[in-house]
Amino acid sequence: MALSAEAAMPARSLAERWMGLRNRLIASPRFQRWAAASPLTRHMAKRRAKALFDLCAGFVYSQVLLSCVRLRLFDLLAQGPRDVASLCGPLALGPDAARRLLRAAASLKLIRALPGERYALDDLGAALLGNPSVGDFVEHHALLYADLADPVALLRGEAKTRLSRFWPYAGDRPGGASAAAADGAAEADFAAYGALMSRSQALVAQDILDAYPLRAHRTLLDVGGGEGAFVAAAAARAPRLALQLFDLAPVAARAKARLAAAGLDSRVAVFAGSFLVDALPRGADVIAFVRILHDHDDESALAALRAAYAALPVGGVVLVAEPMSGAPGAEAVGDAYFGFYLLAMGRGRARTPAELASLLAQAGFSSPRAIRTRRPLLTGLIFARRV
Repeated sequence: MALSAEAAMPARSLAERWMGLRNRLIASPRFQRWAAASPLTRHMAKRRAKALFDLCAGFVYSQVLLSCVRLRLFDLLAQGPRDVASLCGPLALGPDAARRLLRAAASLKLIRALPGERYALDDLGAALLGNPSVGDFVEHHALLYADLADPVALLRGEAKTRLSRFWPYAGDRPGGASAAAADGAAEADFAAYGALMSRSQALVAQDILDAYPLRAHRTLLDVGGGEGAFVAAAAARAPRLALQLFDLAPVAARAKARLAAAGLDSRVAVFAGSFLVDALPRGADVIAFVRILHDHDDESALAALRAAYAALPVGGVVLVAEPMSGAPGAEAVGDAYFGFYLLAMGRGRARTPAELASLLAQAGFSSPRAIRTRRPLLTGLIFARRV
C-alpha cells in the first residue's frame, strides 16, 4: 500500500517541533515589530537584523577591502596618521571619493577615524599589513567574485569559471592526462599558481610546525609542495631533517630554482610527477599534504593517500594540513567560503576530521588523530601511521 508523502516522513523530534514553532514566530512581521520595541528583546532583534544585513552587504565590504589593498592605503598609513587632503594624491582619488573610501574602511575597522578628518591604521589594517600574503589573496579573490556573479549557475554546473583556469591542475583525475596537460600549460600560468601556493603555505607553515614538530623524523616528503615554502620552514625548524619535495614538473623546476637561491639545494631533493599517476619517492618517514587534499574529490584524495601509504615504511606518518569543515569557531570558513571557492575552482571540498579519518583508514593508515593548531581558521591538522 502506497504511503502519502506526509505519512512517509519520519516523526519529528521535540527539538525539531520547537524549532518549527520558533521559526514561525520569528518570521511573523507582528512579532518582529514587537521584538524591536520590547526592552527584553530589542538588543537581540537589532543584533539579528545587523547580522542579516551584513550577509547582504558582505560583497560590498569585500570590495572596500580590495580597494584599500589595490590603492595601498594601509602602506600609506603605516608611517602614521594622515588627513584626507594629503591622501588624495597618492590614492589618485578626488576628495569626495577619498573621503567615501576612508569612511567605509573606518566603519569596517580597517582604519581608524581621528579628529580633523585624519585617519590611522586600526587593528585589522595593521594585521593585514604585517601579513603581505593576505593582501595577495585579497587581489586573487577578484577571480572568485567574478565567478560568483551567478551563484545558482555555479551550483548547477552551468558556469565556466576563471578560478578553474587559474589552477593548472584543475582537471586532474586518477589515470587521466592531467600531468601532460599541466606540462603543456604556459609558464606564466605556473608562475602565478606557484607564487600563490608559496604564499599560502608560508602563511600556515609555522602553525603546522608548532602543532607537530618534525625533529623526531629523519626525512620529510612534501607532496604538492609548490615552490618549497613548507620544506624551507621545516628546514629552519629541524636542522638535521632531510627533505624531499614532489610536484608537477613545471612547479618542481621552479622549486629547484627557489630552493637553490635560498641555499637549500643540498638539503632538498626535488622530484617531478603527479601523485595521481606516478609513484611517490621512497625514503621519507613522514609525508605531508599541506592544503592539497581539499583541492581534490574523494577519489583523487584517496589515490594520493594510497600513494603515500605505499611510499612510507612501517611506522611512517602522514600529515594532512588544510582548512576543515565544521572547525569550531570557523564553520563558515570551511563550509561557506571553501565550499564555494572549491566549487568555482572545479573540484574538491573541505572535509571534516571524521571524513579525513575515513579516507586515511581506507588508504590503510591506522589511528588517525586530529591535533589543534593555533589558527584553525587557516588550517586544521590530522596525522596517522602506517602499521
